[in-house]
Amino acid sequence: MKSLSPEKVADFIHAIVEADRNIYTTHIVKRMQEQGVVQAREDWENKNAIPLPAQFLHISSKLVAESGHGIRFRLISLWPIYRRNGPATDFERKALEQLSLNSNTTQRGIVTTGKKRLFQAIYADKAINDTCVSCHNAHPLSPKRDFRKGDLMGAIVVTIPLDD
Repeated sequence: MKSLSPEKVADFIHAIVEADRNIYTTHIVKRMQEQGVVQAREDWENKNAIPLPAQFLHISSKLVAESGHGIRFRLISLWPIYRRNGPATDFERKALEQLSLNSNTTQRGIVTTGKKRLFQAIYADKAINDTCVSCHNAHPLSPKRDFRKGDLMGAIVVTIPLDD
């Protein structure tokens, strides 16, 4: 059987992650809030609320990481609300800068952490609806408060181990 390239694997993972978050954002969060059923809140665990879309992705990422396959995905931004969501490496920073110039591309490369070689693919993450925009623009820790629907907000990083 022919093996898949890391580029193809990353594209598959990203397609699933993006679809899941878009469904959650558009069909769950937006509808629940519009109908007054429940709010998505940053402090959702302490309130009668549901996670924000970024938190949903983070929770999903933690569950995937616990599977032991070495696959990781996360959100990063040049304008992170929390420092942990900023670029962790020069490669991530440069990829975000390139995406800010052309968000219709994917930035790919091999990075080394200790003795491990990792493939990273970095995909544009755009504001898909007004809920994303209003939350980021109103957050007291947000360094950027003029997002509009369709704007690049950051990126989704997919990391795949290359060595066994």
